[in-house]
Amino acid sequence: MQKIQKLREKIDEIDDKLIDLLNERAQIVIEVGNIKKTEKLDFHSPGREREILERLASRNKGPFPQDTLRAVYREILSSSLSLERPLKVAYLGPRATFTHMAGMQQFGLAAQYVSVESIKDVFTEVERGRADYGVVPIENTTSGAVIYSHDMFIDSDLKIAAEIVLEVSQHLMNKSGKLEDITKIYTIPPAAAQCRQWLEKNLPSVPVLEAPSTARAAEMAADDHTVAAIASEMAAVLYGLQIAGKKIEDNTTNITRFLVIAPKSPGKTGRDKTSIMFSIKDKVGALYSMLAPFAEAGINLNRLDARPSGRSAWDYVFFVDMEGHIEDEKVAKAIERLRQDCMFLKVLGSYPKSG
Repeated sequence: MQKIQKLREKIDEIDDKLIDLLNERAQIVIEVGNIKKTEKLDFHSPGREREILERLASRNKGPFPQDTLRAVYREILSSSLSLERPLKVAYLGPRATFTHMAGMQQFGLAAQYVSVESIKDVFTEVERGRADYGVVPIENTTSGAVIYSHDMFIDSDLKIAAEIVLEVSQHLMNKSGKLEDITKIYTIPPAAAQCRQWLEKNLPSVPVLEAPSTARAAEMAADDHTVAAIASEMAAVLYGLQIAGKKIEDNTTNITRFLVIAPKSPGKTGRDKTSIMFSIKDKVGALYSMLAPFAEAGINLNRLDARPSGRSAWDYVFFVDMEGHIEDEKVAKAIERLRQDCMFLKVLGSYPKSG
């Protein structure tokens, strides 16, 4: 017992030092913030944050877990930034949606989160200056592209400032935690698609109805004991629900990618992506001419999606993610070559790669 007491005293000494060092760090952050104000520099630098996290991860030799280290420093960075000015982040609400969770993963708990009712409203909050950033879902490994997010970029001048990759676990929840009490299920269409096989096997006769968000579905389940929701574990805790089915997604690697939108993209970090959208002229070899500039420049394309333009039948808008930054000469040249064969082309932004 005496040995444990000595070790606990040592832990207390280390904790005291950590507090002193955190406050010393905070004081320096305030000084940096004052310089940024004087020189009219951007007060938030996503590239610098990633640089800090990567440096610390490479320095960490254990036994402290890497994921926990990143989470701890995510909150230190978030709290430090709030000393300069709290970030306002718009997201598809209400609280406990996966978009909310993605925002907290990116910006930490110290940011001010603005819950809105639609993806369009996320764009509007940022466009009107009521939020510094917005978070929107863009694609899922099971249910594919989030069409409405893609469509919003067509008319918006906002840029992509970051990407967030979130492992998504879907849970079935209701007031009792019993499957036999469920007469209907509410969720969003992508979540239902991600759990189709489980639902067909376990609740084949129960209708799945659309809700505005997974968190709103949980709220509805909290008001009616016959209703269940497919939502996050965070939503179950928030709305006082019991888990009736844990991790019911069909694909165990169920990942959703989110984009952070802002008035402008950040500077080059050395590990970046660039996203563009365009519509090509309808002619022989159009698809080849679209891909050739990138292949010849040795630029890796991470993603290629197509959406009907709405202008005429079989006319499409393409969305492409590629390795590199728009400030890279070969990326800029390849995009300009592509522009020559396009009816229109828009650079959606260059931003640090997730992870």
